[in-house]
Amino acid sequence: MSTFHIKIITSTKVFYEGPCYSVVIPALDGEMEIMANHAEMIVATCPGEMRFRIEENGEQYRAIVGQGFCLIANNRATLLADQIERPEEVDANRAREALERAQERMRQKQSIQEYHMTQAAMARALVRLKETERFIH
Repeated sequence: MSTFHIKIITSTKVFYEGPCYSVVIPALDGEMEIMANHAEMIVATCPGEMRFRIEENGEQYRAIVGQGFCLIANNRATLLADQIERPEEVDANRAREALERAQERMRQKQSIQEYHMTQAAMARALVRLKETERFIH
């Protein structure tokens, strides 16, 4: 099976750059798998779990990604997200506190923009908690 080049980044760090056999990203309309010679496109991502393999039958790596986008062109993919972290890096207590704060803000009167920001914060916290629990068990 062929590989393609992938760069997974945030505004502050390069999470991974190198060859990849496949990557599954959380797109707005469900999960999307990218493999070598994929059609060119730009895909919006949402908070969720990303999985990728750098060896054909090797280990599948997991990461928690936030909102962003993935550009696929010329057998290369660039994923830019507002946050990327490994499940083992997540502090479950902080994620629970963030979820509680977001739930409290949802109960308060908000502008449309504040409402959408609160929804995004809740989605991030829920994904972080879910992936942390999956990693622990």
